[in-house]
Amino acid sequence: MRDHPSKRIDLRSDTVTQPVPAMRQAMSTAEVGDDVLGDDPTVIELQNRVAEMLGKEAALFVPSGTMSNAIAIKSQTKPGDEIVAHKKSHIYCYEGGGYATLSGCSIALVDGENGLMSPNSVKKAIRKVAGSHAHYPNGSLVCVENPPMYGGAFYSQQDLDEICNIAHDNECKVHLDGARIFNASIASGIDVNKMTDKFDTVSICLSKGLGAPVGSVLVGDTKTIAEAHRWRKMFGGGMRQAGILAAAGLYVLDNHINRMSEDHIRARVLAENLNSMEKYHVNLEITKTNIVFIRCDEGSETIVDKLASKGIDITSIDDNIVRVVIHLHITDEDIENTINAFEDAQ
Repeated sequence: MRDHPSKRIDLRSDTVTQPVPAMRQAMSTAEVGDDVLGDDPTVIELQNRVAEMLGKEAALFVPSGTMSNAIAIKSQTKPGDEIVAHKKSHIYCYEGGGYATLSGCSIALVDGENGLMSPNSVKKAIRKVAGSHAHYPNGSLVCVENPPMYGGAFYSQQDLDEICNIAHDNECKVHLDGARIFNASIASGIDVNKMTDKFDTVSICLSKGLGAPVGSVLVGDTKTIAEAHRWRKMFGGGMRQAGILAAAGLYVLDNHINRMSEDHIRARVLAENLNSMEKYHVNLEITKTNIVFIRCDEGSETIVDKLASKGIDITSIDDNIVRVVIHLHITDEDIENTINAFEDAQ
């Protein structure tokens, strides 16, 4: 792997990326202040930059994507409300039940292939207390994840717009968990500004495919972001001289967005080669970003162990599926070695 201290090929996630030398230099010279007091100039610059990119009024820098989603939910619901999300969404599966514990919300789970909800399924999932004789919770927020964590798919712009329209017609806000939104933008050719236009809040992650060491940004209107700032404080997410981290965010926005297309190309090469092998199966129709899901005739844990013995780390998703994620440290040589390792593991 390039610009990485390990000799192993780490394909477990794009969260394993480390700061490249130029990013470390930018962090070391960052102008800082006290962000809790609102006077860290580098954090302010990052927030303004992301808000402008996504066409929103305001933004808030937070330590993690999980916190960004948590304060987005908390700021747009009240205890006893219900949110709508895909049954395999990050918000439901991988955030410790925060929507329930921190916001006091129930959740209406929506099915859909490859982590994608249809507009009609969202419409059916929205429940309102009015007219239910107080049986139903009040559906107040629809949460969309684009792209989903599963298999390299992403929403069409038509579906995104229609889901937002349905939510707003039913007096719901709409939050976009856009942890990998730039992957979806690069793969679809749709600018993030257009992609996120109808959403009330959007969370983007700086530390996945973009490659910063830590941090996410939540954007929305001024009132919602002010409320989110309050909850960030209460949840313990206030940081002081956070400009050191924000500088990494500014660096990746300048240098690491367009290069994501390289990750997508390498993921596609890997997917096509594995799909041509007898014991592996990849849905090539949805493999359009940096994530590849491989169904294995042999148990997934066995494949994980076999590749690990060859210095390649991947993730088991269930009994028969493994996940590979391409990122900025992965080279063409790494892809070739990974293909050979899968072939030997058959």
